[in-house]
Amino acid sequence: MSGAVSLDATPAVSVIVPIYNAARFLEKCLSSLVAQTFDDFEAICVDDGSADASANIVRGFVDRDERFSLVSKENSGYGASMNMGLDRARGRYVAILESDDFFDPQALELLVFAAEAADADVAKGNFWLYWSSPSERRVPFSVVDAPLVGRTICPRRDDDMAIFFRKPSIWSGVYRRSFLEENGIRFLETPGASYQDAGFNFKVWAAAERATFIADCVLCYRQDNEASSVKSSAKAFCVCDEYQSMAEFVDEHFSGAEATHLTGILERMKLDSYLWNYDRLDESLRPQFVERISCEMADDVAKGRVDRTLFEPGAAADLDALIADPKRFVRSRKAQTGPAGSVARYLVLGGMPLLTKALQFKARGHSARRTNQEGAAL
Repeated sequence: MSGAVSLDATPAVSVIVPIYNAARFLEKCLSSLVAQTFDDFEAICVDDGSADASANIVRGFVDRDERFSLVSKENSGYGASMNMGLDRARGRYVAILESDDFFDPQALELLVFAAEAADADVAKGNFWLYWSSPSERRVPFSVVDAPLVGRTICPRRDDDMAIFFRKPSIWSGVYRRSFLEENGIRFLETPGASYQDAGFNFKVWAAAERATFIADCVLCYRQDNEASSVKSSAKAFCVCDEYQSMAEFVDEHFSGAEATHLTGILERMKLDSYLWNYDRLDESLRPQFVERISCEMADDVAKGRVDRTLFEPGAAADLDALIADPKRFVRSRKAQTGPAGSVARYLVLGGMPLLTKALQFKARGHSARRTNQEGAAL
């Protein structure tokens, strides 16, 4: 699927590369685009006011390859960078490549072929978790469940809602540009790189009439550069802003049973995201965050927005404690991670009855749903 590319031609794919102080990783990232077996693309590199050599690295690619362009702006955050890239995109499809990740050589070929074959609004693949130190390592990560492979669905109408609860991984797919524009799917311009992928991901699955899925891993998602905590009060509540934006999207684009259904999914996703955010927050920011989300979730329950059939026993207990007994909720989050931590959390939240109920639920095979953030089983 190769061929000469002209600047005057409309490319098949516009690859948006948001960049901020990524000089350590950028050469590998952009080289993975040069190495694509599918070469009908443009690479829109948006530099968000980097203070390192990032812009100079991009200029090197621009000088050597007419498919690359550099857009420089003052630092204003990930969402603003992505929207600027969307505004400049000319391709039939849009892809996203973050500056510390890199594509498999066949990534664009596989995704575009799948999208074209299915006449899909979005084509989605899996990816690798990637570490470069202490030695190079890749671990496959599945966001596409086996029953979805090779299928084309309308996610909001499909009986299996699991795709809504998977890690957003917006960079392991391609999106029909006209679909994004017609549905007003853009990024919330909040500070830094703070949960904007979750909003974009939800809006895509909610609005897509045709989504298709492949089993191939198309990208290496770097783990060496993961932030361990959130210490900025400016970012502590960005996740709340993101979910407000998602709720507004549902209200604007859907009505009746579809709106009710999507709102229920959104509330379940929201709890997952709020808990994940809480665990990453600096200790000094947690009390204020718990106070806010306790009031917000209580209001959502009172308004009938929460569909409890979507909540596993542990998640339902988290929700109830968060609303009725925030101190008990805080105690439960202090338990260690992993299976032992889950047992300890269940015991704090509901004692042996909750633990027994959770184990029975898992034994019945209902524990396949994963959080929309990190893919950890609930």
